[in-house]
Amino acid sequence: MGIDKAVLYGREAYIADELQRTMLPETLPRPTGVRLASRYLPAAETARVGGDWYDAIPLPGSRVALVVGDVMGHSMTSAAIMGQLRTTAQTLAGLDLPPQEVLHHLDEQAQRLGTDRMATCLYAVYDPVSHRITIANAGHPPPVLLHLGGRAEVLRVPPGAPIGVGGVDFEAVELDAPAGATLLLYTDGLVESRLRDVWTGIEQLREKLAATAQLTGPDHPPPLEALCDEVLDMLGPGDRDDDIALLAARFDGIAPSDVAYWFLEPEDAAPGRARRLARRALSRWDMEDLTDSVELLVSEVVTNAVRYATRPVTLRLLRTDVLRCEVGDDVPQLPRLRQARATDEGGRGLYLVNRLARRWGATRLSTGKVVWFELNRG
Repeated sequence: MGIDKAVLYGREAYIADELQRTMLPETLPRPTGVRLASRYLPAAETARVGGDWYDAIPLPGSRVALVVGDVMGHSMTSAAIMGQLRTTAQTLAGLDLPPQEVLHHLDEQAQRLGTDRMATCLYAVYDPVSHRITIANAGHPPPVLLHLGGRAEVLRVPPGAPIGVGGVDFEAVELDAPAGATLLLYTDGLVESRLRDVWTGIEQLREKLAATAQLTGPDHPPPLEALCDEVLDMLGPGDRDDDIALLAARFDGIAPSDVAYWFLEPEDAAPGRARRLARRALSRWDMEDLTDSVELLVSEVVTNAVRYATRPVTLRLLRTDVLRCEVGDDVPQLPRLRQARATDEGGRGLYLVNRLARRWGATRLSTGKVVWFELNRG
C-alpha cells in the first residue's frame, strides 16, 4: 500500500511539473528598448510543484508588459490555476489595460474559478520612449531595481491584496526606468524559506545585486544572463522549499532623438502631410534610402486611418535596429488583409504593406487602434 502511494505521489508530481513547464514561455520576446532574461527552478524533490509563472508581452507603442505570479499551494491544481491566470493576463494585456485594471480582472477571474487558492501577481508596463515603468502589485514581493551605478533599490510599490480575496482595489505607481538599469521580478521562493523570513531574503537579494554590479564597474551593468545565475547562487541548501520564477529586464530605452511624433487632422490633406513629415525625419536620420518605401506605406496607412477617424490621427517613427512606423486612430475595427480585384478602386493598401514591410500588425486599444509596420535599415 505504501509503495502504491509513493508511486502515485511521484506520478502526480511529474505530471504537475510537466504541466507547469508547458505553460511557461519557451522563449522570451525581443522588444525594442529592453533586453530580457528568465529562470525557473522547480522546488526540491521533497515538495510538489507550485504555481509560479512569468511572462513578457509586447504591447503597442513599443512597450512591454512584465509579469510574475505565484499561485499558492503545490499540486496539479495550483499549476492548472496558474495556466488559467497566465492566459487571462495575456488576453488582458492584448486589450492594453492599465496594470491595476489587469489585476482587477485577474481577481474577478479567480472568483469565477471558485477555488480557495489565492495568488500573488506583479504586473508592470515599461515604455522605452518615456523611460518610465508603471507597476501594480497584488500581494507579491516588491521588485528590485539595479541602477547603472551599482545601487540596488527595493521599489516602493503598494503591496495590494492577493488575487482571489475579492472586492479590493489595486493601485499603480509610475516610476523612472533609466537606461542601463535592470529590473528584477521574482517569486517568494527566491527570498523566503524555513531558514529566513521574506524581508531578510529581500535584503540579501539587494546586497547580492549590488555586489555583482561592483564586479563590472559603475559604467557597465553586469551581463543579464550571468546576473540571473548570480542571483540564484544566493540560495542555500535549505532554501529550496518552493519553486522559483525569475524575470530580469535591462532597460536600454529609445533616445528622444530617435523618435518623431505628430498629430494629423482627419482630413484629405493628411496623407500628403504625413509623407512630407516622414521624408524630413528620414533625411535628418540619414535614411534617405528608405524614403520611397516609407512614403508609400505611410500614405496608405494614414489614408485608411483618416477615412473613418473623428479625432486627430497619430503618426510616430522610431529609429532603432529597424525603422518602425505607428499610426493610431480612434476607430476600434482592425484592418483585414484582402486581395483586391482588378476592378476595385481600393483595397491595395495593406497588400502593399504586407509585401514591402519586414513585419506589420494592428492592435486594438481602449481608445481605438494602432497599425504599425517595420522596415529593415539599409
